Amino acid sequence: MASVHESLYFNPMMTNGVVHANVFGIKDWVTPYKISVLALLYEMTASKITLPERRRLNKLILPLQQGPDLTLGQFLKTVEECCPQTAYAVKLRLHEMADGELKDMEYFFSTLPTPFTAFDTEAYKTSVVGLFMRHMLLAYNKLSFSQVYKLYKSLQHYYHSHYAKPMDGQVPALVADDSEMDLTSIEDTVGDRVDKEELDTPLHESELRSDNTPSRGPLSQKQAEYFLARQAYLLKNDENKALKPAALQEELNNMLKFNPDFAEAHYLNYLNSMRVQDIFLSAHSLLHYFDRLILSGNDGKSNGDEGYGRSLRYAALNLASLHCRFGHYQQADLALQEAIRIAQESNDHVCLQHCLSWLYTLEQMKGSDSTVLTEDSVKMAAHFCLPYLASLGIQSLVQQGATQGKTAHKLMDALKDTDILHWKHSLSELIEISLAQTTSIWRMYGKSTMSLQQAQLLLNMSSLEPVNFGVQQNNTEAFAVVLCHLAELHAEQGLYGAVSEIIQHLKEQFPPHTQHAKLWMLCDLKIQFERHMNEGKYHLAEPLVTAITALNQLEGLYRKAQVLKAVNRSTEAYHILQQLQARCEKTKCTEMVIRVMLSTAELHWESSGFSTALPVLLQALALARQHHLQSLASETILHLAFTQLMLGVPEQALNVLHEAIEPILAHRAVMDKGRAMLLAARCQIAVAGFKPNRQGQAADLRLAASALDTLNEAAAYFSQLNCKERLRDVHYLQAQLHRSLGQILESNKSAMLFRLLDQELQSPAPPVSMRL
Repeated sequence: MASVHESLYFNPMMTNGVVHANVFGIKDWVTPYKISVLALLYEMTASKITLPERRRLNKLILPLQQGPDLTLGQFLKTVEECCPQTAYAVKLRLHEMADGELKDMEYFFSTLPTPFTAFDTEAYKTSVVGLFMRHMLLAYNKLSFSQVYKLYKSLQHYYHSHYAKPMDGQVPALVADDSEMDLTSIEDTVGDRVDKEELDTPLHESELRSDNTPSRGPLSQKQAEYFLARQAYLLKNDENKALKPAALQEELNNMLKFNPDFAEAHYLNYLNSMRVQDIFLSAHSLLHYFDRLILSGNDGKSNGDEGYGRSLRYAALNLASLHCRFGHYQQADLALQEAIRIAQESNDHVCLQHCLSWLYTLEQMKGSDSTVLTEDSVKMAAHFCLPYLASLGIQSLVQQGATQGKTAHKLMDALKDTDILHWKHSLSELIEISLAQTTSIWRMYGKSTMSLQQAQLLLNMSSLEPVNFGVQQNNTEAFAVVLCHLAELHAEQGLYGAVSEIIQHLKEQFPPHTQHAKLWMLCDLKIQFERHMNEGKYHLAEPLVTAITALNQLEGLYRKAQVLKAVNRSTEAYHILQQLQARCEKTKCTEMVIRVMLSTAELHWESSGFSTALPVLLQALALARQHHLQSLASETILHLAFTQLMLGVPEQALNVLHEAIEPILAHRAVMDKGRAMLLAARCQIAVAGFKPNRQGQAADLRLAASALDTLNEAAAYFSQLNCKERLRDVHYLQAQLHRSLGQILESNKSAMLFRLLDQELQSPAPPVSMRL
């Protein structure tokens, strides 16, 4: 089920992925790369281009202005992808200036359209292009003659380095020495100039740089803000498109080398460390972020003591969330109590509500009942008009209610009310969590069709994020959960080709180093395990148990018992199941408790203890119905019907089976459908008075014909899964039934199919009467 506590990370200075950089040095605006961008804007206003090309170029303007400096080759390639004609014109314009004289560059600046008079073009003073041109013209006009000459030389070097071949493995620099190209007054004193150079030390951008890619130009304040905001947004919504952890770490180290007090770089470093589960570096970066925030004085609505206290309490809150993420519950509790104490002293109700949200989340993670805390959190969040926290609380209550046996209509009504709130406030993240949670709840209740519908609804819903509008999938936990459910639903129907495509998509969207990768890893392992068990390849299923245990200990223990039971090591399997049941009852994991009870009953069958299995099955059925788990209830009824058949009451077994056959055929896996049909056929055969290896008995022809049809249907289901052991059982019963009805030809055909499968499996067939 989609977890909600991951959404509670809160940073007062970093909302919606936007980083507010406050302390950063700016070098000059007039660089060769900026002149290239200016030439592109000039050609866009001066030449005629088609509407589709203009649209593509318009989308390119802002990233080129705000992004890091590109080499000339990268810049021309980017423009050429949008409009080859314009790229060629820009190249000619730069060639005229670089291969000409200084007056050619002067002439270019003098012919630029003035933003104050260009009313009918993109260069109007209030447009993005106009503001950029105004800034460039003002900066250029403030340059002295020597600075203009240095700029011209830099432009020549920038242009010719694109065509020059690097010598001896050296990479040509983009920009010549521009230590004197200061845009402020050249009459500063020596002391002021030293201070200014210390403040305005440039940052060198190396994003997406490989060993053969030239170094890019200096990174200005705006470029740093754009880079941090972009990477923070991608880490939140589409981590696969962000820089790799090592590359992003290198960038941040480079930024912090020139400006150690850049607080937002420390926070992005914290987020990047969380990606690779580095507890030491993440805690180190988080503490440095708040230390720099306090030192810079940019830590809230007010400075001084109030701003200082605000940073301290949110630092403690973020530290608590960090320890929760890594499972350090004691340290998280201490940090949370510290945040609560400071927030109470400052009468900060918003911070207290975040603390309360993390408090009930921490109790849930420890396995305690946090219903009362969650209800209090929802009431207080609604009182202080905090819809995000109120909705998170309600979703948490729904999750707890589902595990405690609440009826489906009550849970869905609660989620419907929160959905209204989500759409009203455009809380797209909570909409995704709500749909993923609904998918999980329907799946838990055994309604596979409804679960599939909710999953498709989320996967086909366009993003509401303004920066990512129109994108149908984000790399959030909700999408990972839904895709895993989709893979399991396809696996249950034997559609393993579709399953492999979904898993491949998950691997691409959530690489192994990402925080949600273990969801698809566990899903993939469980699907492989079930497939090998269905096909009788226990030697292939056994190695998967260790991998499953590493990701989920309870699931690993359960599957270890399944393998031991399959290879007739019943005593070991029984001990593991008893230990697992005790642990699950303590943690109130009802679904696993019922599954363990069913496996225990199957162990009793192997020792012919059918009467001993009845109390266990009745207890499992009571639990399943109490918690409205229709899927497990149907599975339990199958076990009860089989037990009654073995106890000699096939009529009662057939009546019980009719109660479960409809939900099984509607919602259960293909394997369960085949088992149900096989059991129904055996009950019909028993009611008709036919017993294996005894010919010539009078049998009810109607029931016998119905049993044959049921066996054919069971064989079709088992064939979909390539379940040869079950098919062998079906052919055995078909051969016996045909022979009792005098159908010798059909009996010989079924006997031949049985013989072929028996020879292929090369393993003794277990008695048909001893397993479901």
